[in-house]
Amino acid sequence: MNAEIIAVGSELLLGQIANTNAQFISARLAESGINVYHHSVVGDNEERLLQTLSHADKRSDLIIITGGLGPTKDDLTKETTADFLACGLSYDEESLKAIEQYFIQTGTTMTENNRKQALVLEDSTVFFNFHGMAPGMLKSSGDKSYLLLPGPPREMKPMLVDQVLPYLQHHKTENSSIHSKVMRFFGIGEADLESRIEDILSEQSNPTIAPLAEDGEVTLRVTARSSDLNEAEHLVDQMVRVIEDRVGDYCYGYDQNNLLQKLSLLLEHKKMTVSSAESLTGGLFSSELASIPGASNYLSGGITVYTDEAKKNVLGVEKDLLDQYGAVSRECAESMAQQIRIKFGSDVGISFTGVAGPGDYHGIAEGTVWIGVSLSSGYTASFTLTLKGDRNFKRISAVKYGIYSLIQLIEKDAGPLKV
Repeated sequence: MNAEIIAVGSELLLGQIANTNAQFISARLAESGINVYHHSVVGDNEERLLQTLSHADKRSDLIIITGGLGPTKDDLTKETTADFLACGLSYDEESLKAIEQYFIQTGTTMTENNRKQALVLEDSTVFFNFHGMAPGMLKSSGDKSYLLLPGPPREMKPMLVDQVLPYLQHHKTENSSIHSKVMRFFGIGEADLESRIEDILSEQSNPTIAPLAEDGEVTLRVTARSSDLNEAEHLVDQMVRVIEDRVGDYCYGYDQNNLLQKLSLLLEHKKMTVSSAESLTGGLFSSELASIPGASNYLSGGITVYTDEAKKNVLGVEKDLLDQYGAVSRECAESMAQQIRIKFGSDVGISFTGVAGPGDYHGIAEGTVWIGVSLSSGYTASFTLTLKGDRNFKRISAVKYGIYSLIQLIEKDAGPLKV
């Protein structure tokens, strides 16, 4: 099955919002063995949407359309698709009742145009919207299938994952199974990684290997097809072992076990707590860790100490140390890590200080970063980085290096810090 994705909304063309839906859908379809060959974005215009649908119908088996299912006049996806397929629209009674009930419960007046959201293509499979109002729908027309999904990601994502993909897998006619595994790497660039496995990439057929670089990390998705699922899994495992023999030192996890997940699991398992003192990163480390459910079990707290005064008066870094070595130094990073650990009584203290830029700071080059770590056992260490990219990329990269260093530290019981 070959698919393409059409995103509807003038706000996408104007750059007011990013088309994150297409990225998410493509990734989920790839995991399900469905190829995506085309992405399109079209504004809220009936004629242009009809032209886009006509192109899609000629080249794809599954046409996925996101957005334009709302109550306003410029929400015209359903009406235009119905015209293209020469089919009618009818109300999905379950969705209509849910919309009416929402307005009753909130004590607000339901305008007539809100009923429009419950309209679906006739003879389509309907996917109830548990996170909004407009349902999704799948309409078959000859050997083509048209899938209409709501535009808001908080509505679209759970509908796709919980309802649509299981439906497609259950009804697929192709007699094949697909298995994928994601290998996660840190501390090696995409170009370097690819050069080390260049011969493997050039010879790939089944399994296939898809590299992806993202915010300082690199992933390889290894995917195999077979008429038998066990055989597909075996092919993937074989290829993973071959890749591990080349670059296994940089591979820290698999599938959904990213750096953040791995650190949280380690802290839980070791029954350790962590606190952070952040200058350069402005609270990003503690914010990231707090995004994981159950973070209160291991995140003691964090303090953003951006200025020298805050480092002295709030955290307790010695004035003489700052005067002698400066805020962006090994000595300051280690003192910050020690002070935050003591202040919160945690097992681990971590600190971030550096120059995000643009430009140098008191003679220290832009991109210079120091990360300090202090353990309750008395072990204290730090390391320096020289990061490239814009301000936010440096901050994100610094946090990831900090997380990676803690993983290495905890796994090796306070061995030397290596990044």
